[in-house]
Amino acid sequence: MNLIIPMAGMGKRMRPHTLITPKPLIPVGGKPIVQRLVEDIAALCEEQIDEIGFIIGDFGKDVEAQLVAIAEDLGAKGKIYYQTEALGTGHAIYCAEQSLNGPVIVAFADTLFRADFKIDERKEGVIWVKQIEDPSQFGVVKVGAEGVITDFVEKPKEFVSDLAIIGIYFFRDGAHLRKELKYLIDHKVVKGGEYQLTDALENMKRQGVAFQPGEVASWMDCGNKNATVETNRMILEFEKADPKISSDVQLINSSVIQPVFIGKGVRIENSVIGPHVSVGSDSNISDSRISNSIIRENATIKNTVATNSLIGTYTKIEPSASDYSLGDYSSIG
Repeated sequence: MNLIIPMAGMGKRMRPHTLITPKPLIPVGGKPIVQRLVEDIAALCEEQIDEIGFIIGDFGKDVEAQLVAIAEDLGAKGKIYYQTEALGTGHAIYCAEQSLNGPVIVAFADTLFRADFKIDERKEGVIWVKQIEDPSQFGVVKVGAEGVITDFVEKPKEFVSDLAIIGIYFFRDGAHLRKELKYLIDHKVVKGGEYQLTDALENMKRQGVAFQPGEVASWMDCGNKNATVETNRMILEFEKADPKISSDVQLINSSVIQPVFIGKGVRIENSVIGPHVSVGSDSNISDSRISNSIIRENATIKNTVATNSLIGTYTKIEPSASDYSLGDYSSIG
């Protein structure tokens, strides 16, 4: 079993947080999004994942090493592929053509999920979906009486189905997917200037491949700041039976309202933290009240009331200051 993770996007909706950190490496509940994704998928597989292919942009060697380490922690080989142009989902997956062999899972790295089942490798293909109220901003599937997907519709203007594609796919024959993606690229089959995965799926369906829907219990988006903070809240709720406060955290005249994640080397003084707060390692919080927020590593926060916030690494917040040095796209107030 191979796992393909397309994650080369620039994450513009997450700026300024993605100016330095690729979006899939932003932590929720104390772990990078992409790490949670591969761990959750590995838990669904009855067979060992042999190889994880990460499709990235120019993220740098440190990020590449981090991704390879995530794969190795699961006993898999990590491979790095590059998508140098934003040419669509189909093109992104084809960039990992060397890994498109045998059973393959494709999972886009801006979504997390909760599900209680195992992947049945006897099925030809599975496309995971979630029933939602407003499907107009998503690709959706129509399902026939026999439980097989009959149509793929991208962002329907009129209602055709409320089963939104969440971005996770299983293919029993990865080589067949590779062949259909190559066909799109060789014949320049584009929509809006991009090669679409759904076009390859349509070709496979016409050739007799039976795609079945796989439904998840929860679908958590990490596409923008508010969605990511909400996903952090949900993850902490899911895992609240296993409190995550590092043993070396310094709590001085402070209280913590669970569920929270607090990393190593954190110092908290005269403050209330939680609920639904993740604090990255070596951060320092004093005289503050923080709830429903993500605070990343090495942040310094003083005299602050914050909620629904995502605060980056090495950030300093001292409201009494009048001399600021802020990066591009930053805002206060």
